Amino acid sequence: MDSQRNSGSFLHRWTRSGDAVHAGLVVTLLFGVWCAQALEVSVGKVHFIEVMNGSSVLLPCTYSSCIGIKNLYFNWHYNDNGTMVKYHTSNELTYPGQNSHCFSQLCEAVIPAEGVEPHVKIYHERLEFVGSSKESNISVLLWNVTFEDEGEYTCFGRNPKEKDRNDSAIFTLFVVDQLKEVDNTLTIIIVSVLGGLIGLIIIVMAIKAIVVHFLNKAQEKNKECLVSSSGNDNTENGLSGSKADNKASPKA
Repeated sequence: MDSQRNSGSFLHRWTRSGDAVHAGLVVTLLFGVWCAQALEVSVGKVHFIEVMNGSSVLLPCTYSSCIGIKNLYFNWHYNDNGTMVKYHTSNELTYPGQNSHCFSQLCEAVIPAEGVEPHVKIYHERLEFVGSSKESNISVLLWNVTFEDEGEYTCFGRNPKEKDRNDSAIFTLFVVDQLKEVDNTLTIIIVSVLGGLIGLIIIVMAIKAIVVHFLNKAQEKNKECLVSSSGNDNTENGLSGSKADNKASPKA
């Protein structure tokens, strides 16, 4: 009886542990799906750009969410290094371990729903919002860039529809007097060599095709000569045989 009870309790515990494992797997899968559908903010594959002093530059940023957005809050802010004028500060920019004055907010807005254009508040006199909610684009354009504008620009987004899930991406701006001239000598040499090799291969293949064509013509001509010569031989043999027969018949 004791052994049966022990085995029963063991099976019960094993069943309960199996249920716990299954529940854990389900929770993990649901968490993974939730993370995959979460808000994602991106500034593109290239996270930096180098521009000339006095020019204009696009600060790119897009967002995506598999389950859609509602009252999506976003802003652009500059990671202040002490050189740029502080245009606006907001509690929206406060992160754990950081104070809001560490950032210079450039603009902010709320997108009510997908396809609805936001009313963007601009806090920078040389900044212009050029994005569109229809394209999930929240990019901005910075005019007349100065050396003080150099630094990191953060695009931040928060989606209340995903329980205030938020994400951010950093785009770095470098300002120079003049753009560096790229020495393309090596590239030109490599392209020239490759072009020469490709041209040589094409010439060789063309010569080969011409040679093969003439060889085939010669072989066909030789075959025709052989056929005609064999026909002539057979004709001559037939004539000689008939003449012999004609000469032999009178004697009979």
